[in-house]
Amino acid sequence: MKILIAEDDMVSAKVLQIALESSGHTVVTTECGETAWEAFNADPVRVIVSDWMMPGMDGLEFCRQVRARPKTDYTYFILLTANHTGRENLRKAMDAGVDDFLPKPLDREAIAMRLRVAERIIEFATQIRQLKELLPICMYCKKIRDDENFWHGVETYISQQTGSNFSHGICPECFEKHVKFRRH
Repeated sequence: MKILIAEDDMVSAKVLQIALESSGHTVVTTECGETAWEAFNADPVRVIVSDWMMPGMDGLEFCRQVRARPKTDYTYFILLTANHTGRENLRKAMDAGVDDFLPKPLDREAIAMRLRVAERIIEFATQIRQLKELLPICMYCKKIRDDENFWHGVETYISQQTGSNFSHGICPECFEKHVKFRRH
């Protein structure tokens, strides 16, 4: 699995990187929230391990930006916290979209367990996305049912969902079947 680390303490970042790489993961390490966001925005990953307290963009703001990025597969976000983090701060982190917490200093076994959970959550999110991508289409008239249970023609539905416009033509098979015989 490819994992993005956002950690401003170079020693902590290196310890985390070695722990993840020794477990077979590919790791991208960044030193602050801004560079982590740039790396993620350019090449989204499915797991992020981020320090909470960083200069500039902190871990919560980074998480908010990850969650707000449109058309992005679900990313499991683990926040590194100090042992004395209070409940109110943990609520703020959950509201920002954080999935899990790891106390500092890093416990290799704890990160391994969190990553197993992350893999399961990512797999479930992938399955849900695939189900949502299925279009309920009438087998007779080929209209598509939307989320509010209304049926639309294919062109109308696709245009509403994507903003696409259509031009129409006739494929060779339909020309033979529907047009050629009418001309004689």
